Amino acid sequence: MPRAFCIPGAFFLFCAFVLLFITSISLPYLPALDFARTHFGSNLQVPDNANALNQIRFGIWAPCYFDTSDARTCPRTGHAYSVQLQGQSDTVNIAASWTRGLVIHPVAAGVTFIALLLSLSTHVTVTLVASLVSFLAATITLIAFACDIALLAWVKHQFNKLDGSSPRTITGPGFWLTFASFILLLLAGCTVCFGRRRDRMAGATPTYAAKRPFWSRFRRTPKV
Repeated sequence: MPRAFCIPGAFFLFCAFVLLFITSISLPYLPALDFARTHFGSNLQVPDNANALNQIRFGIWAPCYFDTSDARTCPRTGHAYSVQLQGQSDTVNIAASWTRGLVIHPVAAGVTFIALLLSLSTHVTVTLVASLVSFLAATITLIAFACDIALLAWVKHQFNKLDGSSPRTITGPGFWLTFASFILLLLAGCTVCFGRRRDRMAGATPTYAAKRPFWSRFRRTPKV
């Protein structure tokens, strides 16, 4: 593949892999890389926890609770966890079915890494596979991003039911890192595919039929 197209494609894949990798670590290991977070105007209580809740963040492997003194509590629950909060008059629950889809992010990171390795090859067939794997990784990342949107919308819907809490649900950094990874994977797939096409055109040997003058078609063939 021409070097002008090989380097950008591999660079886009590398950036997408790094973003998806750090996003896949997520909570509780990287508390700042959540996908949705809710700030509460008034204090709430978490079941089995005596401290008042000020903020909650949703990650892949666990949620993180922040009290009024900014002390963080991140239970190691694993993926597909549930969250229950108690308001003044009712209790809301975020079921595990809404957080189970977040585990797609590590899958997208793994497929992106495979595409990155394939893009480093100079073989024409391998670069074609790298382009296809890049688009596959983009599709998986898009599914993961759809799960992020669904979680964000459901969390906002459920927490608005809490009376007197004044919840404010916003996106977390992991939400936008996933979207940026999707864009980078699309660019990588198009770049690798276009570079392979240029490589085939550069390696082809054009053949042209020799043109005869117009009047040559009226010449009589001499008899033997």
